[in-house]
Amino acid sequence: MFESEESGPDDYAEEVLAVVERIPPGRVMAYGDIAEYVGRGGPRQVGAVMSAWGGAVPWWRVVRADGRPPPCHGGQALSHYVAEGTPLRPSGERVNMREARWDGETRT
Repeated sequence: MFESEESGPDDYAEEVLAVVERIPPGRVMAYGDIAEYVGRGGPRQVGAVMSAWGGAVPWWRVVRADGRPPPCHGGQALSHYVAEGTPLRPSGERVNMREARWDGETRT
């Protein structure tokens, strides 16, 4: 389902990456939000796409449903959140999903 790195991403991966590219600065979507938006797959499938191909898109804008940043990139993601003005929880370690979640509409 996502093809090898040598042949490039498949249609599903391209759809996921296109959604991630549209997430405005300061906003986020959860892995499951993206799967729902494209209409197929689930959080794990989106995670697999992001793991294989996410380096070419603003990966820090894809978070876990509880607002935690992508695994293995927490420190880097947090610096992006601060730079973009992404609303964070009082602890400063997670995104405030109530304020930062993007629904896929073009408005910001």
